[in-house]
Amino acid sequence: MKAFLGRARRHVGFLVGATLVAIVLATAILSTVWTPHPHDDLRMALKLKPADTTWWLGTDHRGRDVLSRIMVGAQTSIVVGLIAVSIGMAIGVALGAWAAARRGWVDELLSRFGDLVLSMPAVLLAILITSVFGASATNAILAIGIFNIPVFARVTRGAALTLWGRDFVRAAAALGLGPLTITWRHVLPNAAGVLLVQATIQFAVAILAEAGLSYLGLGAQPPVPSWGRMLYDAQTYLYDAPGLAIWPGLAIALTVLGLNMLGDGLRDLLDPRLRPLRVG
Repeated sequence: MKAFLGRARRHVGFLVGATLVAIVLATAILSTVWTPHPHDDLRMALKLKPADTTWWLGTDHRGRDVLSRIMVGAQTSIVVGLIAVSIGMAIGVALGAWAAARRGWVDELLSRFGDLVLSMPAVLLAILITSVFGASATNAILAIGIFNIPVFARVTRGAALTLWGRDFVRAAAALGLGPLTITWRHVLPNAAGVLLVQATIQFAVAILAEAGLSYLGLGAQPPVPSWGRMLYDAQTYLYDAPGLAIWPGLAIALTVLGLNMLGDGLRDLLDPRLRPLRVG
């Protein structure tokens, strides 16, 4: 752990990504107990007010404080991303590890299932789900989570197949351990680094997908603040109040950038083949 922390302190990309992610997380946590103004208070007399010492980022077309809504919107993005990635990871890792352990028709069937799901874009899948169950954050989570399943399944399968060819796994099989025991004791712990990196990257993808779905009206529904919905509402006022689009767009960009840089940094730090090249 000390060696990892020492390398991490010298990895600029990892530090920048971790800092951005920490700021977003801190903002989301802070918004649960404090915001500059109530995020859902309508003050039509104060609509489209420019930034000042009272309204730090101004107000929107309904007189609501933009900063407060961005802070609460961070909660929406993080919760949707966290649950969606957890769903994809839990099911995908299990399926990928099963496919690598059993191979044969199980591997082929799961691989074709993954191809089928990945052939359908997440937005199209969300439209299909919301057309049946209605537009909501829950259904957006379900759509993004389903799309993440084959991603984690493929990553887990690839890492597990490599590990199944290693001597220590063959030795465990020679000792009479079953596929499930070997997978649990030896394969998954050694694939944890790869899965952690993939989870970080998919978290960024999930936040971006949630913003896109909310922009289309398929994600979190009003009055729940969402960065994507704020972008949708701002498009009518781009000339009168460009900040309404700039601030939520900047929040999305910095969050996704931070998660991607954090994922790349973790990949460099956890992969010994990349340490001499990228960490110094």
